[in-house]
Amino acid sequence: MNVFDFALKMEEDSKAFYEKLAAETSEPELKSIFSMLAAAEEEHSRAIKAMKKNVTPGSADSKLLENTKNVFQDLLDRKNVLTILKSDPDGYRHAIKFSMAGIMLYEDMAKREAAPATAKILLMLAEEERKHLEIMENIYDFVEAPKDFLAWGEFSNIKEL
Repeated sequence: MNVFDFALKMEEDSKAFYEKLAAETSEPELKSIFSMLAAAEEEHSRAIKAMKKNVTPGSADSKLLENTKNVFQDLLDRKNVLTILKSDPDGYRHAIKFSMAGIMLYEDMAKREAAPATAKILLMLAEEERKHLEIMENIYDFVEAPKDFLAWGEFSNIKEL
């Protein structure tokens, strides 16, 4: 199986997962976060497609992937995860765990891959996932920003007036 095809399938599944969460949640903040995460997955798919164009055909094939399930396919199949996350105010934290699991999956496969060229591609995909994780963290910070404010008395200048 081609590692890029595997990665693209994982991105499609993660986008579908976040879209499903966004559609099913009644919390506006969670809806916003999950919608942004779905859009970020679409961007990530484009980046992987661009990487795939620059690689020699056949150099990205791996037998390890034939029996490997991607992180999000399992989540899409489990109903209880959707039920829990669609109302969980910390649903984003679960998304971070899923993304980190993807990074570990690629790194683990790279260690076990016999073909050096394919192992290098798997490590490139892990690095791409790290960049994507940073984007996800920025999305969360953006959505949460209105809740953050400085309210410590030691920084107040009220007594100076």
